[in-house]
Amino acid sequence: MDQVILVLGWVGIYAPVALGAIGSSVGCTLAGQAAAGALLDVESGYGKYIGMAAMPSTQAILGIVIMFSLNREVTLDNGAGLAAIGILSGVAMMLNGIYQGRALVSAIDAAKNKPEIFGMSLAPAAIVEGFAVFAFVFALVLSASLPA
Repeated sequence: MDQVILVLGWVGIYAPVALGAIGSSVGCTLAGQAAAGALLDVESGYGKYIGMAAMPSTQAILGIVIMFSLNREVTLDNGAGLAAIGILSGVAMMLNGIYQGRALVSAIDAAKNKPEIFGMSLAPAAIVEGFAVFAFVFALVLSASLPA
């Protein structure tokens, strides 16, 4: 059982990066496909669609920072905590990136058809991003309380 806790601790250290990168990849892909389609339908303002498509990349960056905050020697005292914080924050980043990408698909479509609502169309994706920030902050706070 001790070996399982140690292995899970190591998994927990890397999980925020791996899962955050998966979520960012899926989210950027979804938004990028919508942006590419929008480029065919508009005459100008291409950059804003590409910028919107990059928004889900934040989750991978947040996952990297969480990984650095968790990076320490894995022991029986901290292994379970590393696993719990790392895996759960990683799942949060992954799902957040995917759902932010889905929100951006709608935002890109809305802004393409009605350019004057560009800023308002970003609000749902920004709200989704806020939940990633919550998970990020709580992971950092909890990681500071783990045994060294």
